[in-house]
Amino acid sequence: MDLRDLRYFETIAQLEHLGRAAVKLHRTQPALTSSIRRLEADCGVALFEKSGRGIRLTAAGKVLLTWAQRMRFDVEDAKRELSAIGKGLAGHVRIGIVPTAAQFLLPSVARQLLADAPEVTLRTVVGLIDTLRPMLRAGEIDMMVGTEGPDEAGYVSRVLAQDAIVVAASAKHELFRGRPTLKDLTAYRWALQPPGAPTRDWLDHTFDRKRLPRPRVQVESTMLLMLPALIEQTGLLSFISRHHLAGPSAQSGLKEVSVKDAVMLRRLVVTYRSHSFLSPAASRVIDLFGAARRKHVES
Repeated sequence: MDLRDLRYFETIAQLEHLGRAAVKLHRTQPALTSSIRRLEADCGVALFEKSGRGIRLTAAGKVLLTWAQRMRFDVEDAKRELSAIGKGLAGHVRIGIVPTAAQFLLPSVARQLLADAPEVTLRTVVGLIDTLRPMLRAGEIDMMVGTEGPDEAGYVSRVLAQDAIVVAASAKHELFRGRPTLKDLTAYRWALQPPGAPTRDWLDHTFDRKRLPRPRVQVESTMLLMLPALIEQTGLLSFISRHHLAGPSAQSGLKEVSVKDAVMLRRLVVTYRSHSFLSPAASRVIDLFGAARRKHVES
């Protein structure tokens, strides 16, 4: 099989349309059709079938897609490993990272890495796990720093830190005049992530378990980094990392609302493909994330 044909095959499988694939790959449709025919001749089976105005993978095509991705990863890793020989701490590191880790861990990691290895370049993508995980699977990033999830075959995760998500409000909020309970929180409005976000779902289910109405959301945003500044200047409650409330990076004017049963514990991990090549620079980045967390705790 030709590696170029396999690369074309991946794109066609992803887009499920020859015309769109031709545009993306800057090739003609007849050229892509010939590429697919060569692969089908090699495999002895059909790889695509018609689906409406497009096409979709057959069962055999799905199997080949898995192996095509593995072969591409192997070729890319081989090139990177050969390129890394003799270079030491150099090259390009691609990191996918969730907002909390990007704000509290990434700056010191980048500072130390660039001091140790000024020839290293970094590309960071800040997003939620649902966005980053497909990028890791597709080989678009070398590692993902985010919240721990179920174990997945073919991936390795190293624990970096434990993070607590807590109810928070402006330090001037009237809730701090007493000892609020979970029920007391139902009287106020909130600024939260949309449903489907792990922290939002956890909070909603916490109220459900106590047979209390779910938080009344007045501001809903996927931009986690805006929530601390927003609640500091309003009477809204929110559910954010305790990192925002303690340590050198604390957001002034915010305070944790101490409520039993309203603390979500989660672990931050760095995840990478188990059989992929990790350059010396990428390995150094992983070590620095662990060191950054230790320094943050000690300070």
